[in-house]
Amino acid sequence: MASVRGVPPPGASPRGPDGRRVQVIPAIDLEGGRSRVVFWPGVTSGVGAPTDRPDRIAEHFVSLGAPLIHLVDFDGARVGSPANLEAVGAVAARVATPLQLAGGVDSPDGIRLAFAAGATRVLVGLAVADDRDGLQACLAVAGDWLAVGLDARPERLAAFPWRRPRPPGLRELADELVGAGVARLVLSHGGGAPEVSALTDLARAVEVEILVAGGVRDLEGIRRLRDAGVGGIILGEALLSGAIDFTAAREAAA
Repeated sequence: MASVRGVPPPGASPRGPDGRRVQVIPAIDLEGGRSRVVFWPGVTSGVGAPTDRPDRIAEHFVSLGAPLIHLVDFDGARVGSPANLEAVGAVAARVATPLQLAGGVDSPDGIRLAFAAGATRVLVGLAVADDRDGLQACLAVAGDWLAVGLDARPERLAAFPWRRPRPPGLRELADELVGAGVARLVLSHGGGAPEVSALTDLARAVEVEILVAGGVRDLEGIRRLRDAGVGGIILGEALLSGAIDFTAAREAAA
């Protein structure tokens, strides 16, 4: 795979530039070119001004040491192709930090559009995981910079309309994806006690970078995931609303 803008070549370490074992990754949900959650960096002190501009929100967290920005294209997820490319480009122009885009990138063409706009990583969904040819086509474009999103809750994984004779378990699916060449998994809703236990077992058994998005409500949840051995924790509304302080989250993840 040829190197794309802002992406290290294949073989480079997927860890963040700050060298931390567990990354804390801010997430921004995009809709209509704006952040779905208005962010007010000075909400606790009453200073500054709120903003829904994704580029300014990203710049704030990068200034605090964010190693990666996770962008979720809600419009793109609905229509099946990236729909907030201008917003992605604005973020890429403002911060010299890797950008991971989810939503509308479940195809080689969607991935190419994302990379052209300035994204450096992409996150595809379970539909791609259940399509061997489609997964290989996406890997041919994105290589090590493709992640697959899974739900850590067994009942949700079982409820997915699989095209195979029976639904796979989390470990079975992870082994299958790693065998196909996937270097990174993003597990949603992994903050609960049962999910943390499953993540601990998975992190010990499978040679893959594991990120967790969703289900974390406080610093104790971050510490649980840190101890489980995950590589990164993606925080969206919890950070933007001020429920979790970014600097405190990094300290809890250390």
